[in-house]
Amino acid sequence: MAGLQYLESQRNAQPELAEWYNSLADLYQRKLWHQLTLKLDQFVALAVFQAGDALIQLYNNFITEFETKINLLKLAHFAVIVSRQYAERESAFSYLEGVIEKLQATKELRIEEPILYVKLQIAAFKLEKGDQKECKKILDDGKTTLDSMTDVDPSVYASFHWVSSQYHKFHREFSEFYRSSLLYLAYTSVESLSDTFKLDLAFDLSLSALLGDNIYNFGELLSHPIIKSLLGTKVEWIYYILQAFNAGDLVRYKELCSVHKAALVSQPALVENEKKLLEKINILCLMEIIFSRPSEDRTIPLNVIAERTKLSVEDVEYLLMKSLSVSILKDNPLNCFSHD
Repeated sequence: MAGLQYLESQRNAQPELAEWYNSLADLYQRKLWHQLTLKLDQFVALAVFQAGDALIQLYNNFITEFETKINLLKLAHFAVIVSRQYAERESAFSYLEGVIEKLQATKELRIEEPILYVKLQIAAFKLEKGDQKECKKILDDGKTTLDSMTDVDPSVYASFHWVSSQYHKFHREFSEFYRSSLLYLAYTSVESLSDTFKLDLAFDLSLSALLGDNIYNFGELLSHPIIKSLLGTKVEWIYYILQAFNAGDLVRYKELCSVHKAALVSQPALVENEKKLLEKINILCLMEIIFSRPSEDRTIPLNVIAERTKLSVEDVEYLLMKSLSVSILKDNPLNCFSHD
């Protein structure tokens, strides 16, 4: 009865939440575990629980009374939310490891799924503390587990790809971050994300698309709902740079660099990779020149490309070789260009 006593004490301390506590107590007494889980899902999302240790107290004093009677993946979801309220990461580790032990003790089928979900949060905390090795180990083991399972819940895939993206971000692996983040979004409802989170992710995705090796198609990102989060903000400029790259519009790109010079300079990654960005936009400009012409008329004098890209003929030749090296021109042999 300790759980009911806790709810009673909270009802008295927070009369504005009395109806919530009454509903939780009723469902608990009637052992309606599924309905209780749904009500808890709504309850823990309330703003009042987003700070302090209120969720830790709710878990320790109430949820522990029935934790293994509810859907175990939902238990893992609750545990991860609670773990983020621990001020000390070591306490969060201990708490999550305790939850894993309880999950293992149930001996239920498909226990790997909730255990992996909890372990991925441990991996995220490890990365925060700079323990890259342990984070990578959990990710590698998690990939093996996921590959061995079928009908995996989207939340588990989303968590795996999110932690993977953050690992790649830590290592400044732009292409890998880009791909992991898009996979995360494939398993996540954009509407469920906060405005701040969406803006930060949209900017990071844009940056990684520009800087990532072998990323020359920007259409997928520009058509994704999350990218609209950039509009109307102080980083809106990167949206227009993406559009310029997508169109292979070298002139527009240079205009944007001039207009938004201060914003660009404030991004070290863009400053460090200025030459790489110029090479990429030139390659995309080259693609635009090729594919804007009829398929039967793609024998293009190098001096035409030089004029459009503002490069020397020698530099254009290098550009063609670079395009071939990244397989962009694999269906367009070199003899479509001439020195005439």
